[in-house]
Amino acid sequence: MGRKRASAPAAGSLTGRAPGPAAGAYLIDTGVAELLPDGDNPGGWLLLLNGVQSSHVDLTDPLRLDFEYMRWIMALVDDRWDPAAPLRALHLGGAACSMARYLVASHPNSRNVVVEIDGALAVLVRDWFDLPRAPLLKIRVGEARAVTESLTPGSRDLIIRDVFADAVTPHTLTTTEFTATARSVLSAGGVYVVNCGDGPGMVTARREAATIAAAFAHTAIIADPPMLKGRRRGNVIIAGSDFPLGTGTGTGTGAALPRVLLGGAVPAQLWDDARVRQFAAGAAPLTDPETAAAPPADAGTP
Repeated sequence: MGRKRASAPAAGSLTGRAPGPAAGAYLIDTGVAELLPDGDNPGGWLLLLNGVQSSHVDLTDPLRLDFEYMRWIMALVDDRWDPAAPLRALHLGGAACSMARYLVASHPNSRNVVVEIDGALAVLVRDWFDLPRAPLLKIRVGEARAVTESLTPGSRDLIIRDVFADAVTPHTLTTTEFTATARSVLSAGGVYVVNCGDGPGMVTARREAATIAAAFAHTAIIADPPMLKGRRRGNVIIAGSDFPLGTGTGTGTGAALPRVLLGGAVPAQLWDDARVRQFAAGAAPLTDPETAAAPPADAGTP
């Protein structure tokens, strides 16, 4: 959940595209995108989709991530892979491509495919933010599950799921069946990471943790202490892999990863596999046959 506050945009009409960032509201295929200047950072821009904070981009520094949960995900990635590694990343959920932009800068041998369901938004984002081009960063317009199911087994090292329809991740992207597909697309030792929005009851997070724990040999959770104690709504990062997580095989942080997470602007905790499985104990993994007509009452926002 992004905490960045931005000033209101100048009044303007809805338009289709802009040559470079310009504050205003823009009609897209799935509703309205709003682009707001960051009042604290001249190079910063905040993107809202249908009124929900979605992404922040610093045009002068791709390594700056203003959303806490994005920093947590990238800390886990940086811990797992050396900066020179030929990392093949699949980003489910595009918006402003903030994390893909980060990986292009932090892991120059990475190849990033961003799946975005909204074609009009994809065009706008490329115009606004001058994103790196393929093969460094490719935007593929499509529905995240359908695209994932079309990929060759073992063809990705990292999958990041950060998909929200308004404030809820589509049910079809949370299930045992989809998780199995994601696992098959990963290479040996690949990592599947999801951004789970939830509320104080943590019902969704427990079931997502149970789903991922059933599919992978190793799991981890990252979130801030108030969230983990069930005191507020927010983001829970859940990761699964057949390779131990948080071992420092990338940048050598190893046991220091918890200190890296605690040292951020919003301190976070790392739960290891045993703690994740304890957290998920008794929760039923999510499945395709379940109806997703309405989110839990305590569902969080991205």
